[in-house]
Amino acid sequence: MDEVFSRYLLNAITTIEMVTTIAVGMHSKKLIVYFCSNVHGKSLKLNVCSLRNIFVSSAMEKEVHADLPEIARPRHSKEDTIKLRSKYIGPSCKLFFKQDPIKIVRARGQYMYDEQGHRYLDCINNVASVGHCHPDVVKAGSDQMAILSTNNRFLHDNIVTFAASLIDTMPSPLSVCFMVNSGSEANDLALRLARAHTKNSDIIVLDHAYHGHLTSLVEISPYKFNAPGSNVPKPDYVHIAPVPDVYRGKYSDDRHAKSELSDLYSAEVVDIIDDLARSGKKPCAYIAESMQSCGGQIILPDGYLQKVYSAVRAAGGVCIADEVQCGCGRDGEAFWSFSVQGAVPDIVTIGKPIGNGHPVSVVVTTPEVAESFGSTGMEYFNTFGGNPVSCAIAHAVLDVIKREGLQEHCRVTGNYCMTQLKALAQKHDIIGDVR
Repeated sequence: MDEVFSRYLLNAITTIEMVTTIAVGMHSKKLIVYFCSNVHGKSLKLNVCSLRNIFVSSAMEKEVHADLPEIARPRHSKEDTIKLRSKYIGPSCKLFFKQDPIKIVRARGQYMYDEQGHRYLDCINNVASVGHCHPDVVKAGSDQMAILSTNNRFLHDNIVTFAASLIDTMPSPLSVCFMVNSGSEANDLALRLARAHTKNSDIIVLDHAYHGHLTSLVEISPYKFNAPGSNVPKPDYVHIAPVPDVYRGKYSDDRHAKSELSDLYSAEVVDIIDDLARSGKKPCAYIAESMQSCGGQIILPDGYLQKVYSAVRAAGGVCIADEVQCGCGRDGEAFWSFSVQGAVPDIVTIGKPIGNGHPVSVVVTTPEVAESFGSTGMEYFNTFGGNPVSCAIAHAVLDVIKREGLQEHCRVTGNYCMTQLKALAQKHDIIGDVR
């Protein structure tokens, strides 16, 4: 790690210690400190979680904006921007900060800059997987945009070149791509693929899961339909299994041997399958993030996905791995988080990290599932999915991850953070878990 980033990281961990000390007088429950790599270890999302969420992000030294291009210069004062947002943007579209929000005008690498020139270590963003405005990614997009941007019904090299590179990272038999624009679109299409292949409709999900903002996805997202004020009831075709949280879940590692936890949690999915069978039904799909994000960065017990996938397939369903947030090497140990579990899904959905901020996503599946979808006779067409600009950008992101060794960088930086934060947990009993 470079010296500047190491200093910033130490400041962030020191800030967590300050928050932890304050939290002792605020909460009776223990805290969970979790982090997930963003710029593959160059930027981190650091959270202290309990009954309230406290986001840690510290402003660093000030830099001037003298070299900014005109497009990046603030057009309104911060106060005017807040007023205009309130007037023209829907009230349900929330900012990260309820009070005194930061106005960001530019970013580079792991740093973001406000309109006053203050530099921040980005501890919140979950999109810029290889760093904000990576020059190779920017160049790939701008060069292609200057030549051609059209839909994928025209024959073009970019879509097949990117698809081939992406499939090289996948285990067999995952080898067929569908190009879309967002994680929500990817998960919606994954459900369509599953229903076409199995001819079933019942979906098994994990509690606290979030899979997207489309109606079809809010309906399978307990994080949304169980939220206070929700007007979306859980559909009868959705079945919720307990989230395999070994710290605060139904089965925890302080009450059960670690070797038992995957059996206990996978048995809950088997119970749902058995209940469906008694009603004369079969599951359509089991969908879960390979590491649950909105539910609290839940690290699945060893062997859990293997056992669940086996049970679902034996009952006639397919298995969907939502890698929209945790994919593309962010785990550090593997390029895809399902690989850490030694499992291979039937469908993989990929989103945020593959475009580094550009709206591009992918669904990857097996030839058999793709053939089932194609045999329905309904053509699948997506106006912007797979356009030459998006594919150029996504291909550049893959190249940067490989060339700069960012998965390994993520692993090293992640291990460093785990070591430092676990040491902090030894000093403060209120920290119950680090993940």
